[in-house]
Amino acid sequence: MIDKFEEQLHKDLHQFLQSMKEIDARLPECPDVEEKWEQIAKAYIPDGIREFNDFPSASLGWMMYIGMAVAKFWDAEWEIYSKIDDLYAYMRDKRGYDSMDEYIREDVLLLRGIDYTVLEKLVGECASRVYNALRHQNIEPGTKEAFNAYVSCLHQLYLFGAAMQLNRMGYHMTKMN
Repeated sequence: MIDKFEEQLHKDLHQFLQSMKEIDARLPECPDVEEKWEQIAKAYIPDGIREFNDFPSASLGWMMYIGMAVAKFWDAEWEIYSKIDDLYAYMRDKRGYDSMDEYIREDVLLLRGIDYTVLEKLVGECASRVYNALRHQNIEPGTKEAFNAYVSCLHQLYLFGAAMQLNRMGYHMTKMN
């Protein structure tokens, strides 16, 4: 059931982000970034769950920003960033959980003006889509199933955040002749 839900999230985000020209039909592969998922998720989940009831879109959306940041770190200075024990805490502690989105947009992705605002809206829309899909699962809050569904949401947002950033940096998976 959770696998099917995560697959639906994947299809919806893929379709939406492709229609916005943020990703290609074929997603980039970046094992280094994907391998950081579990470590980041374990560190993030206590904060994310604490914030979820009052700020579900932030709790979800921040993970998309984290995926983007990890992809940027991978492209820039992976030899350094890959050795940081807790990349999530490293990012969070720059300005605190509540301002982590601004830190990533400003200091990691170096966005200003319209690009800053456009990304904020795009991540907000993705988080809302995922939250809406989660609510429609009719899962009882506080259950193991609810936890697993939340983690599935975070996982897809992380992967699509990374894919979007890789795409923005010019990494495209195209068929070779």
